[in-house]
Amino acid sequence: MEAVAGSRILPQMSLNQNSESLRRHVKLMPSFFNTTKPSADQHSNLNGMKNTVSGGWPMTLPVQTKGFVGRTFCSVGVCTYPGGIIESHSHIAEEKIGVLLLNLGGPDTLNDVQPFLFNLFADPDIIRLPRLFRFLQRPLAQLISTLRAPKSKEGYASIGGGSPLRKITDEQASALKLALEANEIKRDRIMRLVVLPLYPQYSISTTGSSVRVLQEMFRSDTQLSRLPVAIIQSWYQRQGYINSMADLIEKELQNFQNPKEVMIFFSAHGVPVSYVENAGDPYRDQMEECIFLIMQELKLRGIGNDHTLAYQSRVGPVQWLKPYTDEVLVELGQQGVRSLLAVPVSFVSEHIETLEEIDMEYKELALESGIVNWGRVPALNCTPSFITDLADAVIEALPSAMAISNSNTSTSDKAEIDFVGYAIKMLFGSILAFILLLSPKVMLAFRNYIL
Repeated sequence: MEAVAGSRILPQMSLNQNSESLRRHVKLMPSFFNTTKPSADQHSNLNGMKNTVSGGWPMTLPVQTKGFVGRTFCSVGVCTYPGGIIESHSHIAEEKIGVLLLNLGGPDTLNDVQPFLFNLFADPDIIRLPRLFRFLQRPLAQLISTLRAPKSKEGYASIGGGSPLRKITDEQASALKLALEANEIKRDRIMRLVVLPLYPQYSISTTGSSVRVLQEMFRSDTQLSRLPVAIIQSWYQRQGYINSMADLIEKELQNFQNPKEVMIFFSAHGVPVSYVENAGDPYRDQMEECIFLIMQELKLRGIGNDHTLAYQSRVGPVQWLKPYTDEVLVELGQQGVRSLLAVPVSFVSEHIETLEEIDMEYKELALESGIVNWGRVPALNCTPSFITDLADAVIEALPSAMAISNSNTSTSDKAEIDFVGYAIKMLFGSILAFILLLSPKVMLAFRNYIL
């Protein structure tokens, strides 16, 4: 998408992990392309992929502390790239810059729902099992995806039979391509890559998950490991993004008879509390700061409405970030709130969490709880000011690109070499899993939690 001043983006091309020519395309590095996040199973169905990826490849990210409005955070760590000497304009103008968009995936058809769910739950960054039980990751994913598929199919059927997210991401990629072409960026051969996740806030389960897989791909390829890469790990604090969100909220408020009385209800995708408290996920802090910045911008425009933040889309028996969207909607209705504007703050594209979960499930719940006037801010999609800001973010990130080393081995990888300990854990873990899975009561309770 973006690059430094002076570069033309080549035609878009599509790849998927099942393509035999994947490596060839990656090594040639077209300046812009779309693909899907590779799953742990290199033979799984394309439509089961968890993330949609457009245009490049990333690595591991450290936890990022809060920053300043207008800054773009690039990765700094084991295989990445802060600092560096900024090349001259003439040197940059001769480069071909690749840009990789990362976004959440979804099933294209109803037949893809179960494979999609399998790849989702087989991701160790989505269901984080203790090392003793990691061998159960795929069987557990198969069980959960099989149990959840019927209900999920109903949801996707209600929004047209599949997720529109890939189509919207492709449209965003095309719009970003045009925005970069407007900067007259010239490219001969790709010499640097910028990874741009379409998640404003960083989380282990989104950007972190994609980066982990792509890092493994780079480390296994000597040519790719030498390619200078910059990863934009979060951009929720950029003024362009903040302004774009404020614009949409301000516009939607005008659809209410009494705009000043409307409760602005930010609904973000949740993550398990353990991600934040045990794994150091900065998602909650970044989300809260994001809401603060948006409301600060609205106040500068004379909009001082009450607002609140809640988290949606929780799954399973573990505790997720609170407060929960469904519970807060009921409470607001009981408190006498009559006008509410829902803002899907962690989503930049329309998909099932906005079109079905918010527009149908939460709207119905809100109306049943006493809220009379309901509105919803659309996702940013291809909003021009949003696309322009993404282009600026890529250009700003380019000077920090550095080559990836394929010789780094993490301490966690080294720990896995304890074969004796691993065999003992496998033995006892298998016995425990066998006992649990044969218990009808345990299976019934598990099914109730999942559904």
